[in-house]
Amino acid sequence: MADQPLSDEQMRRFETFGFLVFPGMLGDVIDEIIDAFEQIWDQRGGGHHGAEHDEERRSCIVPFIDQHPRLCALLDDERIHGLLCSLLGDDFNYTGSDGNYYAGDTGWHSDGWGRGAGQRFVKVALYLDDLTRETGCLRVIPGSHNSDDAFGGTLQEHIRQIPDTWGMEGDELPAFALETSPGDVAVFNHNLKHAAFGGSSRRRMFTINCSQRYPESELPAFRDYISAHARFWSERLYGEAMIATASAGRMVHLEQGHANDGHLAALAAKARAEMAEPSRG
Repeated sequence: MADQPLSDEQMRRFETFGFLVFPGMLGDVIDEIIDAFEQIWDQRGGGHHGAEHDEERRSCIVPFIDQHPRLCALLDDERIHGLLCSLLGDDFNYTGSDGNYYAGDTGWHSDGWGRGAGQRFVKVALYLDDLTRETGCLRVIPGSHNSDDAFGGTLQEHIRQIPDTWGMEGDELPAFALETSPGDVAVFNHNLKHAAFGGSSRRRMFTINCSQRYPESELPAFRDYISAHARFWSERLYGEAMIATASAGRMVHLEQGHANDGHLAALAAKARAEMAEPSRG
């Protein structure tokens, strides 16, 4: 099937608000996706770093979709591929993924404010449980991804000082709640301020992170981004299944990362020597 690009209206909404939600986009394959998600955790001991999930702390696996051919194939799905090409260009980079069992609240933050040399980064998020405002769904502050206005700058400067700055708790901040059901897909700009409050201690979700392709002159910045994966003890940016199952079309989105991660193994070895466990996020 042909890719399904975003409409002009959807593109304008994303540019303005920094996120989009697609109810039921992957509803036809969500059972397969959940089965693959659970298989990965079973193969990894059920929780973080080979241990059972600690319901007091987030469990995390990086890279995640790379661990199972069915999840690798999400990059080829015409719906996911279409929205990523619309937002990032036909030669976008797949830059990694994380799978999670969430526990507790997640405070307000961005996923790398102002990262890169002008390259846009986006996150595709799939939540595998029914989530509402009261039960841990993603909350976002529309428009907070824009770094070139006072609104974005003020949030970036002060949001980590809640409640001192504004006299309110994190869950009281004016925000939009992205209430979702399994099969829904959310995509948002990495600069967008987001958080989650409430919910169970075993909330399932995984993300697919992608960026615009880096110009040759800015590859050092891309290698710096890749270096941050050392905290997960990852020796390569991509898992073996991601490369082994890749078509020529998928390799377009892997080529730049695969060619620029040669330094990661040494950094991961250093992280293993210094850390008791890989990062939880």
